[in-house]
Amino acid sequence: MGADNQTWVREFILLGLSSDWDTQVSLFFLFLVMYLVTVLGNVLIVLLIRLDRRLHTPMYFFLTNLSLVDVSYATSIVPQMLVHFLAEHKGIPYVSCAAQLFFSLGLGGIEFVLLAVMAYDRYVAVCDPLRYSVIMHRGLCAKLAITSWVSGSVNSLIHTAITFQLPMCMNNCIDHISCEILAVVRLACVDTSSNEVSVMVSSIMLLMTPFCLVLLSYIRIISTILKIQSTEGRKKAFHTCASHLTVVVLCYGMAIFTYIQPNSSPSVLQEKLISVFYAILTPMLNPMIYSLRNKEVKRAWQRLLGQLFGLTSKLAT
Repeated sequence: MGADNQTWVREFILLGLSSDWDTQVSLFFLFLVMYLVTVLGNVLIVLLIRLDRRLHTPMYFFLTNLSLVDVSYATSIVPQMLVHFLAEHKGIPYVSCAAQLFFSLGLGGIEFVLLAVMAYDRYVAVCDPLRYSVIMHRGLCAKLAITSWVSGSVNSLIHTAITFQLPMCMNNCIDHISCEILAVVRLACVDTSSNEVSVMVSSIMLLMTPFCLVLLSYIRIISTILKIQSTEGRKKAFHTCASHLTVVVLCYGMAIFTYIQPNSSPSVLQEKLISVFYAILTPMLNPMIYSLRNKEVKRAWQRLLGQLFGLTSKLAT
């Protein structure tokens, strides 16, 4: 292709979910409410863990990181999407698109690794409870959290740099809700097979490898639970892992369906809906799952609310 046709675009146009005005207005209010619930839920989880000393354990340290990742991921995509619902011109500057891809891809990778770390934490808690505090000491927890953040960020930085070196020709319309990596790569007017292979390789490294570690951890966990003699003991051990297992199914399931399909690819509409689910619904559901299915978090909420009501009554008198 001639060099005259290979140009660097200054702006991308995001086609979004719909071009119908009434639909866009309805989606604006729906996603605005969901985003506010996401931010509120995750911030409250972080504050609760911070305020309640009984929750100063490795499990809730990692949950704090997960909540920060969730609210950051939603913020990297949803506010811009809300603006575009009501805007006539749905453009996003080149640099902003690159930044959005970097943060969304990086935070997604961080979450996958973090969920594997949390699975290891649950494995130690169930399979080796007597040595749990010795194994999961503060230093190891910090190193595991840092590894999650660094691995996701480095992977995202590499892919963002490679993707935005591609010449986009005159095509600057991204048929997606955000600057998603595969949607941006499709705009290139050169052979992108190497980029698609690199996406597949990184998906195996940051998606399938953690997923396999999670799977192995839960095989050992289930095996240990089945060996517990008392019914009460089995229930307690299962409830210890139930919230994390639910979140794992939601996060890994959607991502695997999107990025790792050997014989076929989802349609553009399917990709958009999956991205909406992962960017909005999953971060909104995670704090609810951990609040409703976790007895320790429920008791922490009760203690905090009791203290707040007690303080309010004292001030009133």
